[in-house]
Amino acid sequence: MSRHGIRAQRRRAEVLRQLHEADQLLTLVNVWDVASARVVSQTPRCTAIATASAAIAAAHGYDDGEQMPRELVIAALERICQAVDLPVSADLERGYGDVRGTVGAALDAGVVGINLEDAMAGTATMAQRVTEAVDTGRDRGIPVVVNARTDVYLLRSHWSPQHRLAAAAERGQHYLDAGADCVFVPGCIDPEHIKALSAQFGPRRLNLLAVPGLPDPHDLQQWGVARVSHGPYPHQHALAALGAYTLDHQ
Repeated sequence: MSRHGIRAQRRRAEVLRQLHEADQLLTLVNVWDVASARVVSQTPRCTAIATASAAIAAAHGYDDGEQMPRELVIAALERICQAVDLPVSADLERGYGDVRGTVGAALDAGVVGINLEDAMAGTATMAQRVTEAVDTGRDRGIPVVVNARTDVYLLRSHWSPQHRLAAAAERGQHYLDAGADCVFVPGCIDPEHIKALSAQFGPRRLNLLAVPGLPDPHDLQQWGVARVSHGPYPHQHALAALGAYTLDHQ
């Protein structure tokens, strides 16, 4: 990448960081290809783009969970980054077994933010992923925004509510200490839990997934939440709309 390209990418990374730190809640509608990225980027008040690993995998005929070859994922990310002028944050799952290589390839593709998930692996394992991602961005001169996801609420639904809250708080704090900019806790919708996690992590460090039952965006903003993303649901709605259109025109 040219020096001009690196400077432009660094500016986009700084913009994405500022969007997370601003008082205004950052809402991201996740995309999966160039067409969806262009539609989302052209909507009023859109300030950044995020991808969803499940949606990109499904669009290429793969299951989620790092089943899609990494080189195809990176190629899809590169096309999305080239299609829009906004900062792009990419869902890189668990790092495909090589966090430095995966994050480096994503940065080379133009990405300026990344999601990494713990999938309830050991806390130290995930903290190491975060550190490697931060170091990779620093090595390339790109202040990549690292969003560390904990799957406590998704994968430990049999735990008591207080056990889930305590585990999410502990894991998230470890990831912040390892260098993450924010913590993604999908599945958390309880107002008291959201307030507690926001207080634990600090203002504008908590990210949530837009699911039924999630409190109003105005309330989330007041509680210090940084970001709400929509994950694979835009892709699912698009497919449902296509199915409905097909039925109407048969």
